[in-house]
Amino acid sequence: MQIATLKKTQRIWFGAVLGLAVTLVFGWSNGMFAALLPMFVLTQLERWNSGIIVQLIVAVTWVCLQVSFIVGFFQPYPLLMTLVVAIFLLFKCIAMTHKSSYLFGYIGLLMGSILLNFASFSGFDLEDFVMGLIASALVTGPIVALAFYLFPAPCDKPPSANLAPPREVQTQIDNQRKDDIGMMRQAALGWIIAMAAFILFQVADLNDSLSAQSSIFIVLAPMTFIGSMAVAKIRILGTFLGCLAGMMLQLTLYSLANNMILFLLGYAIAAAVFCRWLAIGGVKAGIGFSAMSALTVPLTSSFVPEQQDAFFSICYRFSSIVVAVIVTSLMIWLVHHFLVRLIRHKPLAA
Repeated sequence: MQIATLKKTQRIWFGAVLGLAVTLVFGWSNGMFAALLPMFVLTQLERWNSGIIVQLIVAVTWVCLQVSFIVGFFQPYPLLMTLVVAIFLLFKCIAMTHKSSYLFGYIGLLMGSILLNFASFSGFDLEDFVMGLIASALVTGPIVALAFYLFPAPCDKPPSANLAPPREVQTQIDNQRKDDIGMMRQAALGWIIAMAAFILFQVADLNDSLSAQSSIFIVLAPMTFIGSMAVAKIRILGTFLGCLAGMMLQLTLYSLANNMILFLLGYAIAAAVFCRWLAIGGVKAGIGFSAMSALTVPLTSSFVPEQQDAFFSICYRFSSIVVAVIVTSLMIWLVHHFLVRLIRHKPLAA
């Protein structure tokens, strides 16, 4: 078991570091996805599984095409666009209620909401963001394959793809999926929160809200009240640790941060502990994922050596995530109790 965990840690660490290296070499503006997508896939897999890679690429490409179509045709008509987005988000939430299509639905919900939000700003280049996102998805396959080649699994377990939410909330999800009423309640909960987030980010001028918006859907991912509350605590703790590691990395390198090799080495050292937690699984995996996100995003999107400091960006990221998680948790609590009263649970027939 220890050897298996070590190999998985090495694969996750290698995937994240290599993904970041690719973005530094090619200068991708949205490079955080090239580091986070391989890390996410490698966290879930014990052996190479081409089907998951294909599903990831198709899901990312499909949601990019959908959002481009929605924005291109309906953005001048706010009411009509809201209706189309409501249908778009509803289908993603329904897909998330089924294990076989959970990844497809979740990527569509998360990436679709982020794209729809940023596309509403006049200075945002949707085409550039979409191409960077698709390129990150395409490079994920070779990175994951190389990670499994260099650090193969030591046991002969069959390929697995546990692309469901964290283990500590999976029992709660399974209990609510026993009948159609429970699945209807889950889809309604996800859809209401997703629509509320969409309207909020359309009305408010939150042009630097990627972290806050992604946090909303990470907390929403379990699609249950109890599961979301557990993820909310994990998200805040992991974000704090990742932000702290990012600040320490920046202060340690200081003027040497413009050296790509030293920067990558510092990132690799900081990521090692978090990748270990990701390999262990359970609550630590949730903390590790949030920490890796908090470490990676500011350093790839806000930090420019000798030009732009990431300190305030990291502070803003942490504060905005805390606010987003608290508000989302409160909304989930309200919507959950409203749906419990509105949609009564019917026990399964004997």
